[in-house]
Amino acid sequence: MDRRELGEFLRTRRERLRPADVGLPTGLRRRTPGLRREEVASLAAISTDYYARLEQARGPQPSRPVLSGIARALRLSDVERAHLFRLAGEQPGPAGPSPDVPSGIRHLLDRLDDAAAMVVDVKYEVLAWNPLAAVIFDDLFALPPRERNLARDRFLRPGTGRYPDTWEQFGINLASELRAAAAKYPDDPGLRELIEDLLAGSPEFRELWARHDVIGWRGRTKTLHHPRVGRFQVECEVLLVCDRDQRVILYTAEPGSPGHEALQLLKLLGTVAPAR
Repeated sequence: MDRRELGEFLRTRRERLRPADVGLPTGLRRRTPGLRREEVASLAAISTDYYARLEQARGPQPSRPVLSGIARALRLSDVERAHLFRLAGEQPGPAGPSPDVPSGIRHLLDRLDDAAAMVVDVKYEVLAWNPLAAVIFDDLFALPPRERNLARDRFLRPGTGRYPDTWEQFGINLASELRAAAAKYPDDPGLRELIEDLLAGSPEFRELWARHDVIGWRGRTKTLHHPRVGRFQVECEVLLVCDRDQRVILYTAEPGSPGHEALQLLKLLGTVAPAR
């Protein structure tokens, strides 16, 4: 662990940030550039004294969760985060699932006319969607961002009946995918909070989680239910955005099929719905 280099790195990263960058009020008097030490400590969920000692090159070796918290508080890039871990004598692991959808994927959503599409991260938090998906999943997308999650929807809002024919298998897939994500991103607080909420709120999830199953996602035919058009079948395919660890979920149907007709009708119903 290089305490001097670590302290200098933390100080320079702190001084480059403005309060507005992290959602804090600017205030009238700031004698130092950037954030205050106590502000970084609060954002990282550690004590001010502990963080100050790290900057002053006299602190203990920080743990991986502490380093992850500091990296988030200082808004470090993936490269900077890796550098921080190495200065602290740790090998950097994955930074955590990215919430930023690439512009090319957003352009793809804009151009999909006959398919419903959404982008999710490894927590199955919905990050973006196109107008047709907005019509089909309008009740889900109307929720606050934290609740706009397919796993929360599946296990904590079971009354939706969104996938009547594949409800059980969908739950198995989700529990398995979250198990793999937790192993890959052990320090991610959002993923940890999601799993804790599911374990506390869903006996079904607790049972599935205890199996320790890890299986890959497979495309399959799904039956969707919408109050305006009833039940209809679609093909569900998943495209991986590997550099962001995101998934583009596509719902399509063969032209001329009842499923395609249902999608066309829903598209007409949602012509004014904006893509997100």
